[in-house]
Amino acid sequence: MAGMRSFGAEEELLIVDPDTGAPQPLVDRVLAVMGRPRDVEREFKLEQVEVQTEPCLTHEELLGQLYHGRRALDRAARQVGARIAALGTSPLSSATHLSEGERFAAMAEDYRLTALEQLTCGLHVHVSIASAEEGVGILDRIREWLPLLAALSANSPFWHGANTGYASFRTQVWNRWPTSGPQEPFGSAEAYNRLVASMVGTGGILDAGMVYFDARLSRRHPTVEVRASDVCLNAADSALVAVLVRGLVETAAREAAEGRPPLGTPGAVLRLAAWRASRSGLNGDLVDPLGGRPVPAEDALASLLEHVGPVLRETGELTGAERALRGVLARGSGERAQREAASDGEGLAAVVHAAVEATQQRDGGWDIP
Repeated sequence: MAGMRSFGAEEELLIVDPDTGAPQPLVDRVLAVMGRPRDVEREFKLEQVEVQTEPCLTHEELLGQLYHGRRALDRAARQVGARIAALGTSPLSSATHLSEGERFAAMAEDYRLTALEQLTCGLHVHVSIASAEEGVGILDRIREWLPLLAALSANSPFWHGANTGYASFRTQVWNRWPTSGPQEPFGSAEAYNRLVASMVGTGGILDAGMVYFDARLSRRHPTVEVRASDVCLNAADSALVAVLVRGLVETAAREAAEGRPPLGTPGAVLRLAAWRASRSGLNGDLVDPLGGRPVPAEDALASLLEHVGPVLRETGELTGAERALRGVLARGSGERAQREAASDGEGLAAVVHAAVEATQQRDGGWDIP
């Protein structure tokens, strides 16, 4: 495929006690051990860390970088008496600690309990774009599909020691921020920028960095950034989500170039679709992006694969994506793995112990000829 779009991923990960499973405020010590590499960053809380891939062209390249980032972080965490866990939320109730900096302090002062309790880990996928105008055309055409990615990645059923009943409770916690979640279609880059400026102008957010749309134009890179997913328990699932996101982006760019209008589903309807994905994950119905009605999760994801299939066939990723998606549907997302670990009778610490091992698991290479 000529002109294949580069893509990359950012994974937010928990730093946990290897015995109790509780989050540990050790990010600065972990970064010090690693020599503060440019692809690893602090996040809002000291109990978490973000690792970034470089821009990639293939699934195998991206997956390899995800493995490398997870391994490097875990090696450093071991040196300070901790481990790394790819969990959307901590199953255990624990105090959290704010990272240093005036911006984070201002957020904590303004948002109080929302900021105090904020400790969630997501997966953010970046895909290259030619211009902001192309990017907004893409944002307007992928929005209906994003709840399916939330369901596919669901990995946060526990919160503060409780079984929430949700597959992705991270989504519910994250949606406390007033700029988060699905948005209305933007229409143009000018309209997008005007909306962001108006939001900042209210004083309700500090700056454009607090615009937490499920998908947005990146402020730092020439990319669209899709932010609807939990961090996946397995690196292979994160790579699958990233491949599907790139397929959505390229498909949307072609639709826009051909003059095909977006579906234009109202934001209120998409918020319900996102809620359903958060609640059910892969365990029940999801909202069909094309028809707006509940359908079995397997059917909704088949529709997604059909939608991006022509692009994935061109990139040589369709067969691998089909096989990987069948695997996730058969074994469940990280949410099911967490519930199975919790059912063993050893408490929620066992969930974290199992997650620590799964975070380092190597599988999912496609190697499709």
